[in-house]
Amino acid sequence: MPIPGGTYLLGNEDEQARPGDGEGPVRAVDSAPFWMDAHAVSNARFAAFIEETEWVTVAEQYGWSFVFVGFLPPDFELTQAAAAAPWWRKVDGADWRHPEGPHSTLEGRDDHPVVHVAILDAIAYCTWADLRLPSEAEWEIAARGGLEQQCLPWGAELEPNGQHMCNIWQGTFPEDNTAADGYLGTCPVDAFAPNGYGLYNTSGNVWEWTTDRFDPTVGNDNMAIRGGSYLCHESYCNRYRVSARTGNTPESSTGHQGFRCAWSAEPPVPITLVADTETEAAPGCCAPQRST
Repeated sequence: MPIPGGTYLLGNEDEQARPGDGEGPVRAVDSAPFWMDAHAVSNARFAAFIEETEWVTVAEQYGWSFVFVGFLPPDFELTQAAAAAPWWRKVDGADWRHPEGPHSTLEGRDDHPVVHVAILDAIAYCTWADLRLPSEAEWEIAARGGLEQQCLPWGAELEPNGQHMCNIWQGTFPEDNTAADGYLGTCPVDAFAPNGYGLYNTSGNVWEWTTDRFDPTVGNDNMAIRGGSYLCHESYCNRYRVSARTGNTPESSTGHQGFRCAWSAEPPVPITLVADTETEAAPGCCAPQRST
């Protein structure tokens, strides 16, 4: 979808801003026109990339990825938990084809967002598709859908007139998800109403990679991710807000992390990753890291 150029107000510094996340201050950002995919890359689109390139994802190379404990079968032998978020479990055989582990498949989920993709996988896909990942500023500009300083892509109220507008946790986290919005896990990439620019699910469903570091002053490879996911809930993580952010390391992957692509007339700026640096965990518990 075309995103017009102009000057945009990004960031947030009200009472909802999370300490340590770097949402503020509110600042004016100039942006050239660009294009953003209407939705996150789906399993079907990612499968076409894999079929043509035979790319092996980072999760497949490691042999495991992080899965939300509520999706594991009752007889699953519990493995290592993420230190800051014990509801994330290291699951052997979890990857983009097996979102909940080797017992799961993509049947019926061709139009759901691909998950368990590290940023290295996302960059490889973009190279194949002649696209690129968005910068963090571009992501927020597009996610806002033309609204200025609103909390959500559609305005200020989470459920206007009682209507569910995105795929986030319903109930009591992490024990009880009522799925009142229609989904326990991911939803189709074009579910719910689009924002003013025609983009779907810029709040909830899956976190999306960007090309910027979470904290550029630190000098490590903790990359910013945006949008929140189906696990976000106001009681512990309301990062489904358009200004909210967190980060993860390039080799990390989870069952709620995907990406969408961008394009502009200018050639993309290469993402230079720092090799073998010690990376501190991002604040919060949304993005468990493979080094955990």
